[in-house]
Amino acid sequence: EVKTMDRSKIIRDLRLGEFDVLVGINLLREGLDLPEVSLVAILDADKEGFLRSETSIIQTAGRTSRNVEGEVILYADERTSSIERALKETERRRKIQIDHNRLHNITPTTIRKAILADIETYSTDKYEEVMVKDKEAEYIPPSEIPHLVEVLRREMKRAAEDLEFEKAAQLRDEIRELKKKGD
Repeated sequence: EVKTMDRSKIIRDLRLGEFDVLVGINLLREGLDLPEVSLVAILDADKEGFLRSETSIIQTAGRTSRNVEGEVILYADERTSSIERALKETERRRKIQIDHNRLHNITPTTIRKAILADIETYSTDKYEEVMVKDKEAEYIPPSEIPHLVEVLRREMKRAAEDLEFEKAAQLRDEIRELKKKGD
């Protein structure tokens, strides 16, 4: 069993490329967002049970969902009903995403996410600042958009008060882009 602080360091080192492979048995944890993960292999995928249920397979496979090159390999001797349902649901979601991307002329890209020094340095403010100011960040969760718009609005108002009109106009344009993403 890996201690929480050690787990954070291991995940950070994986994201930094200190090692290429991480073997884990519990990757179902919500909020485990690792855009650098490009391959998930599920061993004994045909062994029915909690760790190989339809939901567990989908969640584990989802660890590659933030990487445009992401792949999932299921090792199994037979296709169980859980595997079939997981594949069917994944294909259904993929079709919805592809249709959405086509409709809105979106080209999928791997998200970029700041890698913090360690768990003690993490703060919501730093994360928001990275999301708002990183021009290369392509994905912002829709639930975050209203808050980010408010942060930018305050910054725009400050810029205008400081007579930094170019900066205020740039922030106004960023707000418009965020609002489009939220629609």
